[in-house]
Amino acid sequence: MSAPQGNPAPTVPTDPTAGPVPTPRGRRRTLALGAAALVLVVAAPLAWVQVGGRLQVSPDVASTPERPVVIVLGAGLRPDGSPSTFLRRRLDAARELYEQGKVQVVLVSGDNSREGYDEPTAMLDWLVEQGVPAEHVVRDFAGFDTFAGFDTHDTCVRAHEIFGVTEAVVVTQDYHLPRALFSCSQAGIDAVGVGVPSTSVEPPKAVMYRVREVPASLKAAWDALTHREPVHPGAKETAVSDVLESRSATP
Repeated sequence: MSAPQGNPAPTVPTDPTAGPVPTPRGRRRTLALGAAALVLVVAAPLAWVQVGGRLQVSPDVASTPERPVVIVLGAGLRPDGSPSTFLRRRLDAARELYEQGKVQVVLVSGDNSREGYDEPTAMLDWLVEQGVPAEHVVRDFAGFDTFAGFDTHDTCVRAHEIFGVTEAVVVTQDYHLPRALFSCSQAGIDAVGVGVPSTSVEPPKAVMYRVREVPASLKAAWDALTHREPVHPGAKETAVSDVLESRSATP
């Protein structure tokens, strides 16, 4: 007598519109393509900013070509309201450029968004103490640190659109210089750059600043592509052109 047979396994209906079931190899390929696309999305704008910005860097003050204006970007103040070490280095390079006749006007751009914190005035005071005439220093009070220090774009656009700067030397720390030159170039300024040292008594901070350049560069690329307006565009000012005209009229 034969053994009883069990019921046959039910047949699962197939969906004629469904695609093929992905294999492990296919999933790995999809993940690899996705990772490559992500790398490309990050690497392309980063290279655009960093490589392009390095093309106009001067090795030192002496070899920097003449420009009518030097733009000094803010870099923080000490508790007593004086420029930070990083900012003093930038200002010192600007002073050298002025003394050597490389520039005629110093445009200082910094944060003045809260009571008791006035970067542009602190920068002006420091330059005057070092022998730069106050009437040859122009302050931009809207160089705000509104996104963790990422708004170099605003300073460059304001320099061009508000103050009428078309040619300039940009002074900042070496790690920041390519991005600053990129943003100023995209804003319409024929800019060359002088980098100052970024060595710090607090090495972790120096590392953090360099790492920060990655997201900052991505934002700079996006700002350039979208032609983002500054947070505070403001009305046009003639302070820079007034200084240049008065200096050209002086025998």
